Amino acid sequence: MPQKIILDVDTGTDDAIALMAAALSPDLDLIGVTTVNGNCPVHVCTENTLRVFEHIGVSVPVYEGYALPLVSTLPPHRRPGIPQTEPSVVHGKYLDLPPARSHPGDRHAVDWLIDTFLDSGGDIILAPVGPLTNIAAAFRKAPEIVEKIQEIVIMGGGHEVGNATPSAEFNIWVDPEAARIVIGSGCPIRLVPLDATHKALFNNGTCSKLRALGTPAAEATARFTEVRIAGYNRIGAMDEADTTPIHDALVVCAIIDPSVIETVFVHVDVETRGELTDGRTVCDTHRRSGKDPNVHVALHADRARFEAMMLETLGRTA
Repeated sequence: MPQKIILDVDTGTDDAIALMAAALSPDLDLIGVTTVNGNCPVHVCTENTLRVFEHIGVSVPVYEGYALPLVSTLPPHRRPGIPQTEPSVVHGKYLDLPPARSHPGDRHAVDWLIDTFLDSGGDIILAPVGPLTNIAAAFRKAPEIVEKIQEIVIMGGGHEVGNATPSAEFNIWVDPEAARIVIGSGCPIRLVPLDATHKALFNNGTCSKLRALGTPAAEATARFTEVRIAGYNRIGAMDEADTTPIHDALVVCAIIDPSVIETVFVHVDVETRGELTDGRTVCDTHRRSGKDPNVHVALHADRARFEAMMLETLGRTA
């Protein structure tokens, strides 16, 4: 039977590719999507998500969530004193797809998540690939749902790699208080940080392969990937020129085939007050804290396997 999953997204370009892969994979049953502030304001993330599903001709329920971090009087996704550049050049605002004709569900994302997990048989994987605000809010409101989640597979964090700051990855940095709640929840967690996603890259050759497939999903992925490559080239973020990580799609592939990543089981916590390290995921890879492991952290990924999986999935139609 296909694995039931829920994606929690802040849809920019890599979220869009992950959504298409999840919706088209025969190994997954994407039962719903929730949106959160992150790459774009939450209403833009919701619109982008609806555009993606209409583009590939699938119907998946979408529910809009929080527009601000859990603990913040700052404008959306702004931590003190940190300039934000990466999302503007890698994601833009609205995706280059026709405006959506459909609308999100009329329930708040958090309420839908709570009811969905409480009514489940504990057989749904939750895949948050944006800031963890919705998930932490759900845990605060209904802590009993933690034991009803099969696993949480998170795109976020960094051990040796940061992007919002030298120490922190964007999704965690946007709402580190929320991330700390989720990571400390006791739920089974796999964390797919930048250390892994920066080893699973697309390049211009991948775009050519995608275009040759000729499907709506593959064609859109090629366009989004080219935007990402240009953006990463502009900010000089990659060691290998003309490449880009497709962060969120690696989570989808890791749910389908766990062997696409390699994990270590370590204790992880999130810094929420550091002057230089706000939002850092502290991964105790050398067992210095004396605390029990709580997260399976991916530090490596199989680039060839990732590309092959994505080409196979995005070559499908609804």
